[in-house]
Amino acid sequence: MTGAEPTESGERSGPESDRSTQSGWRKPRVGHFIGGEWVESASGRSYPNLSPWSGEVLGEVAAGDADDAGRAVAAAHEAFGGWARTLPSQRQQVFLRAADILERRGGEVLGALAAETGCGRHFGVVQLDFTLKLLRQAAHLAYRPAGELLPSDVEGTQAKVVRRPVGVVAAIAPWNASLTLAGRSIVGPLALGNTVVLKPSEEAPYTGGALWAEILQEAGLPAGALNVVTHAPGEAGGIGDALLASPLVKRINFTGSTPTGRRLAEKAGRHLKRVVLQLSGQNPLIVAGDADLEYAVGAAIYGAFVHQGQVCMCARRIYVERPLAGEFAERFAARAAALPTGDPADPATVVGPVINEWALALLDRRVKEAVGLGARVLAGGVPAPPCYPATVLADVPDEAEIAHGETFGPVVVLQEVDSAEEAVARANHSDFGLVASIITGDSRRGLRLASALDVGIVHVNDQPVNDEPHMPFGGVKDSGWGRFGLGFAAEEFCELQWITVRDQDRAFPF
Repeated sequence: MTGAEPTESGERSGPESDRSTQSGWRKPRVGHFIGGEWVESASGRSYPNLSPWSGEVLGEVAAGDADDAGRAVAAAHEAFGGWARTLPSQRQQVFLRAADILERRGGEVLGALAAETGCGRHFGVVQLDFTLKLLRQAAHLAYRPAGELLPSDVEGTQAKVVRRPVGVVAAIAPWNASLTLAGRSIVGPLALGNTVVLKPSEEAPYTGGALWAEILQEAGLPAGALNVVTHAPGEAGGIGDALLASPLVKRINFTGSTPTGRRLAEKAGRHLKRVVLQLSGQNPLIVAGDADLEYAVGAAIYGAFVHQGQVCMCARRIYVERPLAGEFAERFAARAAALPTGDPADPATVVGPVINEWALALLDRRVKEAVGLGARVLAGGVPAPPCYPATVLADVPDEAEIAHGETFGPVVVLQEVDSAEEAVARANHSDFGLVASIITGDSRRGLRLASALDVGIVHVNDQPVNDEPHMPFGGVKDSGWGRFGLGFAAEEFCELQWITVRDQDRAFPF
């Protein structure tokens, strides 16, 4: 995928240019959204937005660079003062109206997610429901207490601490859950009075970028409060570097791979810039010997293969206590092999296309490597371009890449263990620590095991793909730092200011 010249139509992203249906969504032109206007790249370049299912061109997208990022940051900085001073009721109404607009456009959005990211109906509905809750919950942030009074040991002194929006926040969002993860990256900061520059993935420039600009502009968000800059494949670095280097950008949040997050954090450190990082996972699902077998199989099928495994929370390793291991493997593999695979626009499809040819080749290479090292394929294992079928591996040696790295696709590793405690020890050996789940007939035992897991999130008697807008979402170790979630957004995207005032003169020693 390389840059291409703009189309002659000059159509830009915006409500007036929609020609959308759930089964045949198109967006002829996606431009940058800067200062409340749809604009082209400073260079005039664009690139084709390709469907991961059909390979057809869905439209042309502005191919931005550091100059475009600089324009967006300047617009966000200019808008900050006005937006930060907006009355709470006015700010609240923006997010409530945005939720209503998104709900009204729900069918079209599901079609766009399917066309642009290969997202089937099951996960599309999950994204839509989450995002509606996100917007409606964000509407109350304007009324949350902005500070508190503090006791002082200095007689005659009144002290308080207040939270203030930091200013311009840069948000770098991925393609895999483009609607929700872009929303999560911008809505909390905006609701607290910050302004935002959003850089969506080149794989989801509309559903992870321009769509948000459309909705929030229609909802009444002031010009410049949200700005969106898109870029061609392989050209994210220049925009990222510009956002990091700008003294006007006060915070950065990033959701994506650990290698990219590590590079971003290193550069941010040189600029003394705080970042929130939600990175890769190699997530364990532990099935205890007292678990309900049918429930455990159903939970694991969903947790491993929803959105063809392209969710950071998906189960990558399933540990099963030995008494259940044989029957679990048989039922799990049979269910995996029967999952409907194909067109994401078909409501029956569970496993749609992976995002691109590179991702498909990586899955194929890692599975073949594991098999070459002695792994057994219990289901799947043979690519069906552009899809990769739900694949179950057993007897995977520790040296195989798939055993320790994040493999972003519908591949899961089964391992027998003598005890759930052994499973916890194996899980903790990973460099990653995003999310884990435990299925057991004894919820108290589940809680004891959860407390021993070195991860940011644990779900007992559920699978790992869970999120709610107000919860503290994030991991430990190589899975990142900081927490997303509206209930914790103020800790990440506000500054604390300590203020004192004296009600009487103070005596000084000299």
